[in-house]
Amino acid sequence: MSGHGFHVHGPHDHEIEHVAQHGSDDFASRIAVMTAIMATVGALFGYEGGATQNDAAMFKNNAAIKKTEASNQWNFYQSKSNKQNLAELALVIPGTDTEKYKADVARYKVEKEEIKKKAEELEAESLKWESASENALHQHHRWAQAMTAVQIAISLAAITLLTKKKWLQFTSYGAAGIGVVLAGLAWLHI
Repeated sequence: MSGHGFHVHGPHDHEIEHVAQHGSDDFASRIAVMTAIMATVGALFGYEGGATQNDAAMFKNNAAIKKTEASNQWNFYQSKSNKQNLAELALVIPGTDTEKYKADVARYKVEKEEIKKKAEELEAESLKWESASENALHQHHRWAQAMTAVQIAISLAAITLLTKKKWLQFTSYGAAGIGVVLAGLAWLHI
């Protein structure tokens, strides 16, 4: 292969080359321009779809981290409960320093309340991240649907170039329009 690259022809490449060699064909030119526009729009939809998928994964990860931190707090709470129970048991054992154990019981009650509050806050944060993840994933699905509609529109445009069927041209535009509507829903988080 001396200086010549390998080129794969797409379904509409031959038609475009034919138009370039044999003069202007308005129908083919319009389809070619619309195909290029649809490809550009599709690339933007694909980018947004990827970004929202990444957001969903990151938010899900944050939810898991907060859930783990909450679990750790609940374990700490349980540990304090066990210590409180032992201090309460020590109160009824004859010959123990009851004042010391009464103070311990009171201290453990206060500490447990602080720990419980922190655990509940972490659980609430986890739920917020979980909700954000679900919303981002829904938005990702909308972007993916929009991208699929645009890809279908591009395929129909290629078939339109080959068959020169006007109804296929409008079907292609309709599919692209559906893609734009779906992208609008994604953009609006619907």
